[in-house]
Amino acid sequence: MTAGFSIQVMSRAQFDLAVDWAAAEGWNPGLSDAGIFHAADPGGFLVGLQDGDPVACISVVRYGHRYGFLGFYIAAPAWRGKGRGIAVWQAGLQHLGERVVGLDGVLAQQDNYRKSGFTLAHRNIRYGGLPDFGKAALPLVDARSIGFDRLLEYDRRFFPAPRDGFLSAWLTAPGHHALACLQDGELAGLGVIRPCRSGHKIGPLYAATPAVASALLAGLCDGIAIENRGQVWLDVPETNADAVKLAESAGLKPDFETARMYKGPAPVIDLARLYGITTFELG
Repeated sequence: MTAGFSIQVMSRAQFDLAVDWAAAEGWNPGLSDAGIFHAADPGGFLVGLQDGDPVACISVVRYGHRYGFLGFYIAAPAWRGKGRGIAVWQAGLQHLGERVVGLDGVLAQQDNYRKSGFTLAHRNIRYGGLPDFGKAALPLVDARSIGFDRLLEYDRRFFPAPRDGFLSAWLTAPGHHALACLQDGELAGLGVIRPCRSGHKIGPLYAATPAVASALLAGLCDGIAIENRGQVWLDVPETNADAVKLAESAGLKPDFETARMYKGPAPVIDLARLYGITTFELG
């Protein structure tokens, strides 16, 4: 290892710096993301230190023994191309062991990710703008009024591993607004909107039909105080044509794309009813 360089698990304070780096890269973190993300797996965030100063970071969050998600792969601009980032990358993959690993990477890095055994599953498109979703055309309820076990079971259709603690925090964090749609007593949709450093992001967004997705989007946006609305972003899996159509019909425009890639077999999830990714950082 290079003289003066070491890799260790991030402290909570160091993770705040990683979130600031993400903001500088234009990722627009949520206002409560740092605490929720770090609590999901406190040992799953690594930092590279050069003479004691943070120069690179990565998140390698473990969801049980079979799945992990890689994000926050950032090297400080002055240290790019000097081997610190790749050292942290390698340590992160080693930390995840034999788990299937997912990531949402920038398109320009796909070839580098392939070298580490990742293969492309699909693209995600971030849509943003000042939305015109109208009013919710279906009855919606506060998701927190539904039994948490039901929400966990529903989430498992769209995410390949249990994430009980993360989901609980995601639904109840300050400023987060979560709505659900019930049809014939069954969960037909779930969505969360959260305040970010700029505007708001919606995610996850799960819906049995385009009509349910449209109602949830309208309800979530209607729940934002008018003076705080600003732009809204929705991260759409390109494979869901109905989700793409919904975002575009509401006046949202493509902002940027990521490549969802997996190291190991791609998990089976319900992409046809997945209208919005929870986060690019933790899956």
